[in-house]
Amino acid sequence: MGLFSFIKGAGAKLFKKKAEEAPVVEAITLSKTDALKAEIGRLGLPVSDLSVDLSDHVMVTGITTTNAEREKIILALGNVEGIGSVSDMISVTNPEPESTFHEVKSGDTLSKISKQVYGDPMKYNAIFEANQPMLSHPDKIYPGQILRIPSNLA
Repeated sequence: MGLFSFIKGAGAKLFKKKAEEAPVVEAITLSKTDALKAEIGRLGLPVSDLSVDLSDHVMVTGITTTNAEREKIILALGNVEGIGSVSDMISVTNPEPESTFHEVKSGDTLSKISKQVYGDPMKYNAIFEANQPMLSHPDKIYPGQILRIPSNLA
């Protein structure tokens, strides 16, 4: 539990200004809070009693089974354009070691990050898998994005 910072100008564009610009979330008429909840649902991240409060940052509460699921929820909410921080109040029923987070820089690839973190560029797939379903392809990362880096591979 804690406060996680994100780059406000980077991320998925869930909050569209024009109705003709279809957001990732199907229903255009959703409030920002409903759009964030719908994104968690669209990604299939398991959480019960999900509550999202959006003021100057996102405050999220709920119950999930693992830290990995908790971290994915935090990243799914924080890696949205316009979100600067996420205050995490999610309870975990079966906690395991937490991952570290990495901010993607210009020129980064999952292989490059894997070499920096694990000393082996071929472990990039572990980072990719740790960030699914938010990542659809290992090459689809962008500067400012925050990724989960599993600690159990080092």
